[in-house]
Amino acid sequence: MKQVHTSFKEAVKDIHDGATIMVGGFGLCGIPENLILALVETGVKDLTVISNNCGVDDWGLGLLLKNKQIKKMIGSYVGENKEFERQVLSGEIEVELLPQGTLAEKIRAGGAGIPAFYTPAGVGTPIAEGKEVRVFEGKEYLLEEALKADFSLVRAWKADHMGNLVYNKTARNFSPMIAAAGKVTIAEVEELHPTGSLDPNIIHTPSVYVQSLIIGEQEKRIERLTFKNNKRGEIFHD
Repeated sequence: MKQVHTSFKEAVKDIHDGATIMVGGFGLCGIPENLILALVETGVKDLTVISNNCGVDDWGLGLLLKNKQIKKMIGSYVGENKEFERQVLSGEIEVELLPQGTLAEKIRAGGAGIPAFYTPAGVGTPIAEGKEVRVFEGKEYLLEEALKADFSLVRAWKADHMGNLVYNKTARNFSPMIAAAGKVTIAEVEELHPTGSLDPNIIHTPSVYVQSLIIGEQEKRIERLTFKNNKRGEIFHD
C-alpha cells in the first residue's frame, strides 16, 4: 500500500532547493497541475525541471517560471509561454532544448537503467557540440546520456492503493517514462480504486515506480483556443 497524501503541500514537502524534477504531460494535457501549484506555494527555488515544455504564462510550469523558481529547463519546446521566451532571450534561465524523440528516449533510458545511447538526431547541428560522434554502418550518431530526477510528478486517471497507474488517452504522453525515471515519484490521480480492482492488462505504470499518491480534480484548461467560420458565418471551436 502506498502513502496517500491528504494535501498537495504535504505531497511535495520533501522537494528541496536545487532539486531536479521531471513533470509529466504535454502542453497542458495530463500535467500534475495541483502538485505544481503546491510547489509554487512552498517557494522552493533553483529547480532543474525536465518536461516537454513549460506550460503557459498563467498555468502549469509557467507559474514556477513566473515566480523565478526554475534555474534550468530541459525540454523540447518553448511552447505558448511568452515569459519563458523572454527569460531565455534575456539569459535569465539556463535552457537545454532537445529533439522531442531524443528527450523522450533520454528519460526512458534513465528509468531503464541505461546510461547512454546513440541517436542520429542532431548530427551536424549545434546540439552535437561537445558530444561523442560514432559511425555505425556508414552513418553518424550522437552519444546522448540518460536523464534521471530526484522527483517525478505525474498525473493519472486511475490508480489503486498499490500505486498502479492508468493514464487517459493523450494525457499518457511522457508520463510512464517520467514515472520510471524519478527516485521518488508522486502521482496526482483523479480516481483511487481498491487494490486488485484495475485490470492488469490496462496498467501503464506499475506500482514499483510510484512512492505516493494524492487525489485531485483537474481543471483541464485549453492551451490555445482558435475559431473558424463556416460558409454560413457560424463560429466553431477547433
